Amino acid sequence: MSRNLTTAVSNQLSADELQPFFAIKLNFDSGALRLWTGYGDITVASETYTGGGQFLGISPVEETVEIAARGVSMSLNGIDASLITLALTENYQTRSSKVFLGVISSGAVVADPYLIFDGRMDVMTIDDNGETANISMTAESRLIELERPKLRRYTSEDQKLNHPDDIGLDFVASLQEKEIAWGSGKDDISSPVSVNNVYDVNLPYF
Repeated sequence: MSRNLTTAVSNQLSADELQPFFAIKLNFDSGALRLWTGYGDITVASETYTGGGQFLGISPVEETVEIAARGVSMSLNGIDASLITLALTENYQTRSSKVFLGVISSGAVVADPYLIFDGRMDVMTIDDNGETANISMTAESRLIELERPKLRRYTSEDQKLNHPDDIGLDFVASLQEKEIAWGSGKDDISSPVSVNNVYDVNLPYF
């Protein structure tokens, strides 16, 4: 982790007294939700984070030497039930979610908190008893994309989904059984070898 820590944060981590904190940023369509594991408001990268105190929980964030997707869980417990509207009405899946590790010194945030997780929101679970509610959110690493099958094909129809005017793959199907007389000194009678379908190319036999 130390490879991207600022000198100021690194010095605080080795100091006799340490006041660390975690902060989360969830980018909903209606606006970002920013919370941290303390009380009151703090400023991180010119953005205000609201204190969640002991109500905000974050699971351990794993980092491995292997190329593997490691998710994280976040929870907000004991909040007013009226605040779950955001969870019920927002399209949140695949939206950006970030977790920071920071340090406070003399009442101020030491620049700059370290980004320990950068992924996408996955599944939100709500436990509502009528008066208070517990909301938990799982987020997946962007590396999860490596585990999803790629359904695209090297066909003209597939290529035109993104590039309607591209004809680069229009002739793929005709190449499957095509015989090209390359370097034999004779023409391919069925379809001459050509460049851009304009000039016949008859190469001598070596």
